[in-house]
Amino acid sequence: GMSRTLLRVRNVLKAWLLLLGICAVLGIVPLLAGNYRLLSVFLFCALLLAGAGYFYVDRIALGMVGARELPRGQAPALHSTVQRLASRARVPAPKLYLLADGYPRALSVGRGPRGSAIAVSQGLLGSATPAELEGILAHELAHIRDRDVLIQSTVSVLACAIVETSRIGGFLQRGLLFVLGPFAAALVN
Repeated sequence: GMSRTLLRVRNVLKAWLLLLGICAVLGIVPLLAGNYRLLSVFLFCALLLAGAGYFYVDRIALGMVGARELPRGQAPALHSTVQRLASRARVPAPKLYLLADGYPRALSVGRGPRGSAIAVSQGLLGSATPAELEGILAHELAHIRDRDVLIQSTVSVLACAIVETSRIGGFLQRGLLFVLGPFAAALVN
């Protein structure tokens, strides 16, 4: 109904605010230097990055966790379960990815119904019963349908980017991680 539509709109706006907020924070550097030419170039690049982050957030997040696409031939039952659940939830079936991980886990990434993927670990496929797996997939599809997945994906990518940024610090790496680590954790929270 109306409340669900409002929730979806709010989630999309939140994700854009997060992306633009990070761009604004980064834009403080050229602004403090008083170099307005550099600032305009920087803002243009930041907006490009924000746009790319929005439209490719699923691929970026999946690349970060080392997931690979799961072809239909390798897991036909899983694909048909996702197809059935997606049609019941009235969303396009998301792509399926596999995590080479022994822990039973699943995650959904993307923008929402029109650009999303679900990644399941080998550990989950090996330990979950068909009914448990269906419940987990239904839960992830609900995140995709309501666009919660957009906020989660954006925040995860930004947090990883923040932690990665600390690595370019050389001998400052520990200090940067000390400052940026808690910021990344707070963002994810």
